[in-house]
Amino acid sequence: MMGPNAMKIAEQLTAGFILTPGMRVLDLGCGKGLTSISLAKEYGAGVFAHDLWVGATENYRRFKSFDLDNLIIPIYGDANDMPYADEYFDAVIGVDAYEYFGETESYMDEKLAQPVKSGGIIAIAVPGVKKELNGVLPVEMSYSWTVEDLSTFHSCDWGRELLSKSQKIEIESVSEMPDLDELWNDWLACDNEYAVRDRPAMEAGAGKYMNF
Repeated sequence: MMGPNAMKIAEQLTAGFILTPGMRVLDLGCGKGLTSISLAKEYGAGVFAHDLWVGATENYRRFKSFDLDNLIIPIYGDANDMPYADEYFDAVIGVDAYEYFGETESYMDEKLAQPVKSGGIIAIAVPGVKKELNGVLPVEMSYSWTVEDLSTFHSCDWGRELLSKSQKIEIESVSEMPDLDELWNDWLACDNEYAVRDRPAMEAGAGKYMNF
């Protein structure tokens, strides 16, 4: 795991729409491709697993071990320089990645919306906070993080305001995900070094400020 349970998040993200075999889905910021595997197995859709931090060969071998290399195409690349044709994808899924590259007002229209078909779907999930921190870190959070560590963590209201600047998308929902505690608990229970680092703050009660 590279963050809160990506497969559960992807399942919740896709619960409100239909993916079918033959559709093309961009899994943007896929990491080790767990969401790509989940999407391919669950829906039989063709998935482009795009990531800058995990190499295409590493992900290809992983997809092949699941016998899904016929459905998932691994792509190594920057989210700011994507090679795809306009209106190519039926859907874009982004789990715990958009906060690293999508926080400018121009990104949605100039980068992400371009390769999505008219009427297509963009579904994004990012870690955040219930209310903006505005540079003030609650004591509970300080056990694991600095203000800089959480500089990309924002509220739903902040995200809605950012996306409302787009001229190319229609916002259907910006909301907290269900089963929030379960998502964080799965993450904290794993042995990832970042999960271990996050435990002191969450054990101190920082979860009451957190969102996803």
